[in-house]
Amino acid sequence: MPKTLTLASLALVTSTLAADQKIIQSYQFTGKETAAEKIEIAANIVPHERQLAYHHEEFIAFIHFGPNTFTGKEWGNGMEDPKVFNPTKVDTDQWCRIMKDAGMTKVIITMKHHDGFCTWQTRYNDQFSVLASPWKDGQGDVLKLLSASAKKYGLKLGVYLSPADLYQIEHPEGLYGNLSKKVDSVIPTAPDSFHSDPMKQREIDHDMPVFHAKVDDYNRYFMNQLYELLTEYGEIHEVWFDGAHPKRKGGQTYDKKSWFKMIRQLAPDAVIFGGPDIRWCGNEHGGTRKNEWNVITMHDMDDHSGLDRREETIGYESEIVKPSFTVYGKEWKANFLNYSISEVDTSIRGGWFWRNDHEQPVKSADWVFDVYERSVGGNAVFLLNIPPNKDGVFSERDTQSLLEAGRRIKATYRTNLAAGLQSDAPNLDDQDLNTFWQPDGLSGQFTLTLPQPQTINRFTLQESITKVGQRVKSHAVDAWINNQWQEVSAAEAIGYKRIHRFPAVTTNQFRVRILDARATPSIAEVAAHYYQAPPKSVTITAHHGIVTLNTASTAGHDTPSPDSLEIRYTLDGTEPTQTSPLYSGPITLNEGGTVSARSFAGNAMGEVTTTRVGISSEGWKTTASSAHAGYDASKATDGNPNTFWHTSWAPGAPAHPHTLTIELPQPRKITGFTYLPRQDKRVPDSMIESFKLEASLDGSTWFALGHGEFGNILNDPSQRTHLFKKTTHLKFFRLTSLSSPQGKPYAGAAEISLLAN
Repeated sequence: MPKTLTLASLALVTSTLAADQKIIQSYQFTGKETAAEKIEIAANIVPHERQLAYHHEEFIAFIHFGPNTFTGKEWGNGMEDPKVFNPTKVDTDQWCRIMKDAGMTKVIITMKHHDGFCTWQTRYNDQFSVLASPWKDGQGDVLKLLSASAKKYGLKLGVYLSPADLYQIEHPEGLYGNLSKKVDSVIPTAPDSFHSDPMKQREIDHDMPVFHAKVDDYNRYFMNQLYELLTEYGEIHEVWFDGAHPKRKGGQTYDKKSWFKMIRQLAPDAVIFGGPDIRWCGNEHGGTRKNEWNVITMHDMDDHSGLDRREETIGYESEIVKPSFTVYGKEWKANFLNYSISEVDTSIRGGWFWRNDHEQPVKSADWVFDVYERSVGGNAVFLLNIPPNKDGVFSERDTQSLLEAGRRIKATYRTNLAAGLQSDAPNLDDQDLNTFWQPDGLSGQFTLTLPQPQTINRFTLQESITKVGQRVKSHAVDAWINNQWQEVSAAEAIGYKRIHRFPAVTTNQFRVRILDARATPSIAEVAAHYYQAPPKSVTITAHHGIVTLNTASTAGHDTPSPDSLEIRYTLDGTEPTQTSPLYSGPITLNEGGTVSARSFAGNAMGEVTTTRVGISSEGWKTTASSAHAGYDASKATDGNPNTFWHTSWAPGAPAHPHTLTIELPQPRKITGFTYLPRQDKRVPDSMIESFKLEASLDGSTWFALGHGEFGNILNDPSQRTHLFKKTTHLKFFRLTSLSSPQGKPYAGAAEISLLAN
């Protein structure tokens, strides 16, 4: 259990605190601490052993696999036919082999998403689980397969059990919010007496722990399933909860205190995401903060320890001295300081679940590598989702992107070019966070000399978070160039790891300057590396049928690529080669089409970028049922992603539904459309979540094109593509917004394009 300091022992938390007198993970405020004392306490909180192990994992995998894989939805509704889950094969060896080859260390799998479908042989739900699926005649168990594969390939294992459960909400006999009373219950409960006698224990091995809790039906159900996952599939190293609630019922609450108590006993080495150990980074698109401070304020260590903390300045001194913090407009009293590690969770695809291989985008290796460096190199852990397809395997595009990113990570960071260094600071390359250098005060510097000159563009620093704590507030890295020191990079917080990225320099000497700290700082490890950047990926933009290709501002290339780049492209869906057409200026594509492009520098080549371009918007008339002043409908089709249509937010403005109508100059055949939400900031205002589509030839008589939804659009506001069930001849296209994230009454769009064959 985390050690909690009280005011009686506060005297220990001073600038004279001995190295072995630390606060493990959490400290409970007494209400008498000064601002200076709060900062001093934060500087002396160190991670629990399980958290330290988590830090070292760095790059881990996420798996989303369930009914949504087969329905094409991001969030199910709990009313799907369980027979829809019927993979032709589930090759977990393939998953783990690819993850291992990419340098990942752990895999977390979604055992129950918000729809409530269970993908293991649970005793407590035989209606909406693999037991009711035709897969393996109802005997399939995804976790059993994955557990064996993870062990085979040396990967740690984690489980994600969604607290939200739409099946248990929508089913007539569902347990979620059924207003049942809290009664004394034993875990594990005998399934045949789940309701009639909650104190009747299921038969288990005599040496297995038994738990008692006073809980309602749904919490008893949830804890029994959690017990199964933690006791029947080998060692579990992470338990993952999130705060999503597609729907609520009956004032249902979660007894997280009982959940966490059970986890701590059944899986003592497991960290809890959405609990006291790990926190959400605040987005799902791979964004990272400028600084990640591990010690933050919390309201409690149980029920509200997993609150979504999206603020950019979380953990800053200005925040930890405040008596309260705000989450989604609600104020919470700050009762604790707690060591909580940021987890950057995002998906390699446009969505958490596989939908298809012809429309759903897959992120590039450039992007994956860039997120890796910003997350792992920004004092966080990188959790990347790779969703299996309907066959139960990783698709080829996902595999190639992940393996290429893994190759770059290994090629760059496997070798420390500073190995064997000499320095006026001790123990900087012994790979031990328990040995460290410290200055005399809050600032200081040291130099290091490499055995020979090296070309370097990555420099890594690590604090002794185990023996000292996270303290550095500002620092810089200098290189000895042309007989003088030149600053090559500067940053603020360090923590477990900070990766500096800068244009390559050739030198054999570096200087590290610690400029400011919360208390006497430490540096435990330094390393130098070189990233051999491939030619930059190509960005593709289109406006009024004019397509432009360039290589500017591509993610993952802080290090300049060769200047002598050439871009080659194709318009038939094939991969560009060195014999493909050379790009020399804008391409006219009034009818739209598929553009693939790649940059070349000699024999080196970048990744292929493919974009489906819509037809020219020249001559379109775009109108909307509502628009705020300055945010008119035409901004949704002006070819500029930085402007957007937004319905009115003036007092008395209409709520959903909202319509946006496009009139084409003449009738034509259309196959679908693309939707890009506002890009200026990630707020639910103006984003469309669910919609219906209509078409017309005369603007009077309309016919339906279907309904759709943009799942998880708030956390992943990337461009979405929706294809019609069949090619449609139309002159008018109407998009009706039915709902927005978080129930907001607005709608909007940055860009909408129409697709042709």
